[in-house]
Formats: sequence, C-alpha cells, structure tokens
Amino acid sequence: MSAWVRSFVIALAAAAWLAPASAQQYPSQDIRLICGYPAGSGADIIVRYYAQKLKDITGRTVLVENKVGAMGNLATEFAARARPDGHTIYLNGGGVIAANMYMFKKPPVDILKELQAVGGINKLSGMLVVRTDRPWQTLADLTAYLKERGDKASYASTNPVALVTGEIYKAKAGLSTVQVSYKTGFDSANDLQSGQIDYAMVDPVYGLAQRREGRVRVLAMSSGERLESLPDIPTFTEQGIPMDMLGWWGGFVPAATPRAIVDQINVWFVQIQRMPETKAFFNSYGSDPFILTPDQAQARLIEDVKNWADYVKIAKIEPQG
Repeated sequence: MSAWVRSFVIALAAAAWLAPASAQQYPSQDIRLICGYPAGSGADIIVRYYAQKLKDITGRTVLVENKVGAMGNLATEFAARARPDGHTIYLNGGGVIAANMYMFKKPPVDILKELQAVGGINKLSGMLVVRTDRPWQTLADLTAYLKERGDKASYASTNPVALVTGEIYKAKAGLSTVQVSYKTGFDSANDLQSGQIDYAMVDPVYGLAQRREGRVRVLAMSSGERLESLPDIPTFTEQGIPMDMLGWWGGFVPAATPRAIVDQINVWFVQIQRMPETKAFFNSYGSDPFILTPDQAQARLIEDVKNWADYVKIAKIEPQG
C-alpha cells in the first residue's frame, strides 16, 4: 500500500470515528430557544413550555430569548446566523416565516437555503368569529347578510394569515366586504362588540378566550378538517367555502447543522409531543400536537413558501421595503 493510499485510509477512518463522537457529545452546553414574539404572548407560552420539557429531558439549562421585531424577521435572521451546532433552536409557525419571504421586498433570510426544520410542534386553525348577540348561527347566515350589505360590511384581521383567510372567504363567496387591519385580536374587540365591524378573523388562542367569556360565537375554522381539540367547530370547507389554511408550528436550526443533531432534536420533540400533559396543554389553546420527521417538516415548509406566492396575490398584499 502506497503512502498516499495509507494516508487516505487513515483520514477516512478518523472521519468515521469523529462523526459519531461529535453527535454523542451533543448537547455540550446550554440550549437557546429563539422566540420572535414578546414575553407573555401566546407564542412565548409555547416556547417556554418546550424550554422546560427540553430541560427535563436533556439535563441542560434551556434559555428562551425573545427576539422581537420586523414581523419576526429579526428572530429568523438571528436563528439562521447562529452556529450550526444544535444549541440554538428557533420555534415559530412554518406559515409565518414562509409568508415573510413575500411580505418584504428584500427578506433578510432565504429560509429554504438557510434553515432546516427539525420537526413539528403543533397544528392550529384560524377562526371566524361574530358577536354572540348577532343572529347568525352558521357561515351561510353570515354570507347572506354580507351579500346584502356589500361594501358597507367590514371584518377585522390581525396578521397575514388572517388576512389571507379572510380574502379567500370573500373571493369564494363573492363578497365585497371591507378588510380592516388591527395589531392584535384584543385591539379589534371593542370595534367588534360595538358593531363597527361585522366579524373578525382571529387566532385560536384569542378566539377561544373570547368564546369562554361569552363574547363571541365561532362560525368557521380555516383548517381543511376539524381539529381533534375543537370537534364542535365546523370548517369553511364543510360549509361550502373550500380552503385549507392549517397553521403549524415547528422547530428550525441553521441549514448546516449536522443531520445527527437534527435527528436528535426531533427525538426530543416527539418525546415531548407524546406526553399526555402536552396534549392537554395544546388542546387548551385550541390546537393539537403535530408530530413530523425533519424531512416531513421541511417538505411542509417548502410547500408553504410555494403557496404564499399565491396567497399574497389573493390578499393583494404589497411587500414592504
């Protein structure tokens, strides 16, 4: 055997030995979970729940860092630029980070090139809500009223997903209802209760809180099928307005993160999702645990990016500079 061949074989053997050793040493330090929303928000509650569970599983300190700003782009960019060693994990909605690829003229991160999904967390659905003292008991009732009112009717939306859901409903039902933007569901509450707007497209955390207080009635969910956690709420689709705007949360790491580490994080996520307390936790917020492999989660992210190219056109969203 020549000296060159001998050196080559030794190098291969060393690489084979070092790779699994590196994976076995993970995690070797504190883990950071990145949240793109402020402390105390519904998203922050989810991230902190996972932080505690990961701490219990790994025996490591797990820190939550809230990187708020630029509609989530600040957190996305921070996570994408982190060291690809698995010690920085980004938790957010797949559709949310996909939407920002089109919400801005120059998004700071190409998520399909710079982020790798490690798995799913939960799935949830947007809601159409009306005041409980309104006479509409079904989506068909509301649609008939809105057709009579034309552009004198209005609805509230609080984020790009809610806006797109609302505009799909308008397009498929042949409505000319005026859309009104609010920062949060709570900002729109007074206008809904006073009758200045007729209905609102909201997230399940806000929608269910308002329903528990007897302030709103939920007429439809934007997911293609009913969620296990909310079996009593019908979808738009089953009421004659086809759509499947299922929201999902996942974990993401820098694209260069070794696959062995990606797989290890997925094992942890699946372990958390299979806990009875996790199911109860998500169900209380109107969502279901969502188990995905890294490849399934990445494929879903790719599909979301593709779909949002059409969604922004449907909603007539102008990208920000």
